[in-house]
Amino acid sequence: MSQGIAWVLDLVVAIGPVWSTLIATAGIFLETSLFIGLVVPGDTIVVTAATAVQDPVHFVALLVAVIVGTLAGQSVGFALGRWWGPAIRGSRLGRRLGERTWDSAAGYIERRGGVAVFVSRFLPVLHAVMPVTVGMTTMPYRRFIAWATPAAVLWATAYVSAGTFAGVAFRDLLVRGLHYAGYVFAGLIVLFFIAVWLVKRRLARSEEAALAETGDGRMDGDVRDDEPV
Repeated sequence: MSQGIAWVLDLVVAIGPVWSTLIATAGIFLETSLFIGLVVPGDTIVVTAATAVQDPVHFVALLVAVIVGTLAGQSVGFALGRWWGPAIRGSRLGRRLGERTWDSAAGYIERRGGVAVFVSRFLPVLHAVMPVTVGMTTMPYRRFIAWATPAAVLWATAYVSAGTFAGVAFRDLLVRGLHYAGYVFAGLIVLFFIAVWLVKRRLARSEEAALAETGDGRMDGDVRDDEPV
């Protein structure tokens, strides 16, 4: 197992820090853009790229790149929602998502405002449709990005740190000649994703009431105005 993991990590390292960072940035940009987050595993791409980190400069560069890529993707989704929101919702792909998903996202924004933008970054499915949905409301872009930024920073820090820690730990154990290095690496990654799943589940439960009350499902309703910009 250790040899197989070492081969994969060496391959990621061989790509080089510049290319691995660019790939991670592109991946997370696509993951946070229009519905692409439903099919592009941005979290897996970021964690994989982070396993190649071997110095603080690369860590910071990757972290900043992932944050920028996330916010850029969400901004594109917001702009598309503002310009062509109804057409996107009525498109073939939009219909495949189901009215319930759209109504849930719209109702969530109506009741929770910017908090919905922040929390949705950590919720499955909802994070992919939220930027477009927000674009179809009256929420200003600066309020949207003000709530999206701390969520992006928190998300990126967690995933980049997890991948970096697992990669560094694996190489350290491998250098020491410990045959179970691969199992430690796999265990760390599995534990991280279990923790992520538990956090997402807890968030979903804590926001269950707001998500369940879909209201009238209108996309052009007002959002909360009693929150900071």
